[in-house]
Amino acid sequence: MNALVSIITPTYNSARFIEETISSVLAQTYRNWEMIIFDDGSTDNSVTIIDRQIQKDSRIKLFRCEKNKGVTYARNKAIELATGEFIAFLDSDDLWMESKLQQQLTFMQKNNYDFSYTQYCIIDEKGSNVSRWLPKTKKVNYKDMLKTCSIGCLTVILRKESFIDLDFPDSKLCQDYALWLKLLKDVEFAYCLNEKLAKYRIVNSSLSRDKLRKLKSQWDVYRNIEKLNLLSTCWYFSWYSVIGYLKNR
Repeated sequence: MNALVSIITPTYNSARFIEETISSVLAQTYRNWEMIIFDDGSTDNSVTIIDRQIQKDSRIKLFRCEKNKGVTYARNKAIELATGEFIAFLDSDDLWMESKLQQQLTFMQKNNYDFSYTQYCIIDEKGSNVSRWLPKTKKVNYKDMLKTCSIGCLTVILRKESFIDLDFPDSKLCQDYALWLKLLKDVEFAYCLNEKLAKYRIVNSSLSRDKLRKLKSQWDVYRNIEKLNLLSTCWYFSWYSVIGYLKNR
């Protein structure tokens, strides 16, 4: 398999981590990729660092927005610019294992899957592993996803032509989760390669660390994006809360 993979990387003031993130892409054993970095109005030296990496490898492409418009805008603009048959996601503070693309694309090709994800490790700002329980799954459908988001954005690869609309919905903290729900209306399942092939970095300043705001955003996805009635929203929100508690023990 030698299909082009477009790697979607939104960035905003990511100078601490972006070089390491890019290095994890450069180290991939699968070589046919383009890394589309969309900078959302950074005020630190992120762009300087990225430009330095572009000099080393022209597969890295930088696009910029002068004013900060948020991660949803940045991801969607990057997807518009993607030319690959497959779309992968990697945020500017996360990392991939060097065989990530190779293993996952082989998994998708062998089984003719359109939507796949993998397991991942959790690391802190210094790169040290953080012990946390993550549920193992073989596949998930729309109703499974309503109960909990078992898919890490940094692990997803999509076959572009299989989906009607790849735009991230406008949700402050749950835009990736809202997208997976939307895509699971186009295909029946997302399939998991149960290997830890990525590292998700917990950054203390991240919006997603605000638990109350995350819960409010989750409720908003159910009610205003998925248009669930109140009873169904309460049912799935209960599942989400219990599973979320187990994940964060």
